[in-house]
Parts: sequence; C-alpha cells; structure tokens
Amino acid sequence: MTDLNHTEGILARYAGPTELLTAARRVAEAGYRKFDCHSPFPIHGMDEAMRLKRSPLGFMVGIAAFAGAGLAILLQGWTSAIDYPLIISGKPFFSYQAFMPVTFGLAVLLGAFTAVFGMLALNRLPRFHHAVFHSGRFSQVTRDAFFISIESSDLLFDMEKTPALLRETGALEVELLSEPPQD
Repeated sequence: MTDLNHTEGILARYAGPTELLTAARRVAEAGYRKFDCHSPFPIHGMDEAMRLKRSPLGFMVGIAAFAGAGLAILLQGWTSAIDYPLIISGKPFFSYQAFMPVTFGLAVLLGAFTAVFGMLALNRLPRFHHAVFHSGRFSQVTRDAFFISIESSDLLFDMEKTPALLRETGALEVELLSEPPQD
C-alpha cells in the first residue's frame, strides 16, 4: 500500500513511442514542468513535445574554448615578447604563428572540460536517488517499455487529477511512486 504522505511522483507506462510522444505533448500542454519521458531509444520530436528549451551547453563550451585560446595567446605573447624576449633567427618577439599548436590545444582542453562538467551540472548529475528506481516495472525501460514520470514537487501535481490525466492520454498502467520503508 502506498503512503500518500510520502508519494514522490507518478509513473505511467505507454504502448509505444507514438503514444509516449502524444502523451508528452498533452502533459506539457496541461502545464506540468517537472516530468520526464523514458524510452529505450531516442524519439524524434520529444524535446518539442516536452517543451524543453535549447541547452546552454554549446554556448558555455564556446566561451570556454575562446577563453582558453585567448589565455594561451596572452601567456605565450607575454612570455616571448615582454618577460623573456629572445631574438631567434631574426623573427619578431610576438610570432603568433608559432603559438597556434598550444593555442588550439588549450582551447580544446578548456572546451572539453566545460562540456563534461557543464553537462553533469545541467543534468544535475550524479543523482543517486530518483523515485522511478523504486518501481519494479521501470527496469523494462531499457528493453521495450515507454514511461512518463511526474514528480510530486510539480506545482500542478494532484493525487486525483494527475493519474486521471495520464489515463486519459492512453497510459496502460499508472503507478504512484513512494520511497520504500526503511528497516
């Protein structure tokens, strides 16, 4: 029996990707924001159906890569032209052509670190707990099942209206998610 005071969300199972996509559209149109769709493979159009915004990660990586390139040029230029100027084969002190390998390398390095750590931060990872992991049915999502989960922290979450909406969208099964009792 599910304790209604400790409900963490709701999980609904759908027959296939088309039904999941249609249901995601209806849930987003109803105003829910803290919901997610789970499937064994990516579904084209799911981001639009869920009304997800474009990720800022590309912008963050671009800024970091340009910052890395700028930092590399400044460090090499300052070192060779100001701090320790040497005349080598009559070349100018600030010979930017020789700086390109290090500049490219630092741009790629900072961009890559920003991509990894930015992705982790934007996805709120690592996440050691989520209510869907308490469901026995959810393990099927890696094989052939399609689910929508709605968190109870969503402003529109209601113990009667939310399951009713999911059933209206064609859910085969609707399950309340709660944390199992602690021993």
